[in-house]
Amino acid sequence: MRDIHVKVSRGKLLLFAGIALAAMAGPAGADVITDWNQKAVPIVTKYSLGAPGYRDLAIMHLAMYQCVNSIEPRYEPYKGKLDAPATASKEAAAAVSAAVVLSKLHPEDQAKVDAELKQYLAQIPDGPAKDEGIALGQKVADGVLTMRANDGSNAPDSYRPRTTAGRYVATAPVVVPMWGKVTPFALKSASQFRPGPPISLKSREWAENYSEIKEIGAKNSARRSAFQTETGRLWLYTGPGTFMPLAVQLSQAKGLSVNENARLFAVLAMATADAMVAVFDAKYHYEFWRPITAIRNGDIDGNPQTERDASWESLAPAPMHPEYPCAHCIVAGAAGTVMQAFFGTGTLPEFSLTTPTAPGVTHRWTRLEDYIEEPSNARIWSGIHYRFSTKVGTEMGRKIADYTVQNYLQPLK
Repeated sequence: MRDIHVKVSRGKLLLFAGIALAAMAGPAGADVITDWNQKAVPIVTKYSLGAPGYRDLAIMHLAMYQCVNSIEPRYEPYKGKLDAPATASKEAAAAVSAAVVLSKLHPEDQAKVDAELKQYLAQIPDGPAKDEGIALGQKVADGVLTMRANDGSNAPDSYRPRTTAGRYVATAPVVVPMWGKVTPFALKSASQFRPGPPISLKSREWAENYSEIKEIGAKNSARRSAFQTETGRLWLYTGPGTFMPLAVQLSQAKGLSVNENARLFAVLAMATADAMVAVFDAKYHYEFWRPITAIRNGDIDGNPQTERDASWESLAPAPMHPEYPCAHCIVAGAAGTVMQAFFGTGTLPEFSLTTPTAPGVTHRWTRLEDYIEEPSNARIWSGIHYRFSTKVGTEMGRKIADYTVQNYLQPLK
């Protein structure tokens, strides 16, 4: 593994993200669920590497799940039983539902999606089964989209910066301050697993966390190793492209059926979408400061063990939302825990990830626990998150995943 020096603007990152995601996702062709997952990830991430993309995929995968599971009921339906002809084509139904969802959510890409759907359906023999599947897919997609139409995701950004009359504050817009009020897919509320407040600024633990990230997360840190720098940069990429490719690889290695994949990806999409709702609920509830703010103001935190550095910079730019808890960590905790429920906690066939923020670098694992841990370390090494925040975020993700797995889409008895 090499130390890759990368400086990428958000615009350029989104421009080539779709190309890179195609490479990182692995071979297509397993079944309709993984095929359309790999078509969808570049589309949703082209518009947002943040919370909205998670919602889009959850809507799409729930529609696909409802199609497949209503034709051959093996698991509990999502919010209401749907009758469907047992003779309908699962492939036609799921593909149409995915295409309709993507086209409605991203009309700019409708022509591209329609062309891919036409090509996909051409591979399915004509006949009543195909016709029934197409009709079912349209019906299910419309139903799921209607269900989510007023979930709060389009609420206006009414965030109020903390300031006093006449005092300058940074004017760059913050990221999705309304997202903590979006209706979850599985959780009872966004605050269901909201953690307690950040640690006290006067505590020894705060001084230790502060000193660690000040040393190892600095832009020109002499303490950070080449591998730690590489890892920090690999995980500067965010969004569904950091875990969906892993699920595709593991699904293909295990040979999951179309019904099993429909459930896996629906649960995975729901849990990670809800993780984003929950983490933004907590972030804007506590509004805890980022390391670059804290370290440049180390003389005002009331802790004599924190020494101010007036010119400190992190390896990576701080995201434009509050620090606590760690969002990358909650997503990895949720995604990894869902995959553990399906694939186990032991040694697995190798799975890997490449991201646009570290070209030429591939990280490989054989244990999901190692995957879950890596983004937490990466956020510390890149100077973005404190260690206590990564622990809290990961634990939130695990709780959200456990709750989703145990309460939704269970096998029928």
